[in-house]
Amino acid sequence: MLTKEEFDEAHSRRAQGWSISAIARHLGRDRKTVRSYLDGERIAGVRSCSQDDFAPFSPYCRQRLADDPHLRASTLFEEVVELGYPGGYSTFTRAVRKHQLRPRCGQCQRLAGDHSADHSAKASHPASEEVRFDWLTLPNAPARWGGGGRAHLLLGSLTRTGRWRAVLAENEEFPQVVEAMDQLLRRLGGTGARWQFHRTPSACCPETGRVTPAFSEVAKYYDVAITCPPCWDDRDGVPDETVCSTTRHWWRSVRNETPLRAAQDRLDGLAARMDCVRPTGREPGAARDGASGLLDLPSTPFPARICVTREVTAQNVVPFRGNLYAVPPELSGASVQVCWRLDEPYVSISTTRGAVIARHAVAPRGAGVAVTGRGHSIVLERPLPIRAAPCPANTYHPPSAAALAEAEALGARDPA
Repeated sequence: MLTKEEFDEAHSRRAQGWSISAIARHLGRDRKTVRSYLDGERIAGVRSCSQDDFAPFSPYCRQRLADDPHLRASTLFEEVVELGYPGGYSTFTRAVRKHQLRPRCGQCQRLAGDHSADHSAKASHPASEEVRFDWLTLPNAPARWGGGGRAHLLLGSLTRTGRWRAVLAENEEFPQVVEAMDQLLRRLGGTGARWQFHRTPSACCPETGRVTPAFSEVAKYYDVAITCPPCWDDRDGVPDETVCSTTRHWWRSVRNETPLRAAQDRLDGLAARMDCVRPTGREPGAARDGASGLLDLPSTPFPARICVTREVTAQNVVPFRGNLYAVPPELSGASVQVCWRLDEPYVSISTTRGAVIARHAVAPRGAGVAVTGRGHSIVLERPLPIRAAPCPANTYHPPSAAALAEAEALGARDPA
């Protein structure tokens, strides 16, 4: 583009008899540009509008992409070239993006919405609470409880309201920790947006404080974040005096003949009675707002799998978590594998090589019941959940009747 000053200079030089090439060299411009201004084809100081070669083909491209939102740009480019498009591929794709011709696929949006529905629902919840998990190891536990004469107690307290619950666990291994944690959160009525773990090797590495990969999957399942102290000492993870006093009072009431279920029920009653008491250092009314600020829990626990080896007794039953499960006769003294996934309502008993012998409905831990009979008939292969059919993104769709009408309007031959 020539400015008005450059045009006046070129016009005066032309009146003096200068050639077009000499004027172009004098102004440092292209001679074709100088000639177009001197011949009156262009106006000085006004930038000429570039010709839009894509405009005539825009309706055809819009219709083709409306018929198939996943149509490849290279395929569409080949079709418009056959229709007479003179531009290059990069210019074509830039024009498609500029005019926003490619619509969003509604089916893909529905699938994405179904996948993130639970996450969006949880993220919109108020998340002002945090849950702190601590472990207490209590000596002289009843032998019928298992655990080698010690009781493992998982404590969970809300950092804002001070409400707490506790659950007895077999040990501090990964599946037992997940089971106890899920039961504790359901007793609290929900979960906080963040978990704090202390002295739990299955959840956090003791040396670095990083969350273990297995427990990262648990955090994703419950849609929470986990924090761990970078190093542990004896003072970390010690609950407050009120909780310690309550648990000591409960533990003194436990006798060798006390069933595990009865001890757990008494501990739940003690924790529930403390909900109406305002903890020391808490703001007034903080303990009375129930499960305020807690997120909803999934309908089923995280699918951790508990597998232990047991020996069949002389009565053809297998002891597992304080209950007895019947197996077919003539297996007395044999070693079997007992497996239970936390989100399933049945327990499987199999040989050491994996052949399933019997399946029974799982009984509550420590209930002391004998599950007999033939067991429930359960299909070995669980049916897959029914999902919407994926969008056929890689399927080629020929031009529709509307697209062919646009092609005919361009005066070209059938692009198909």
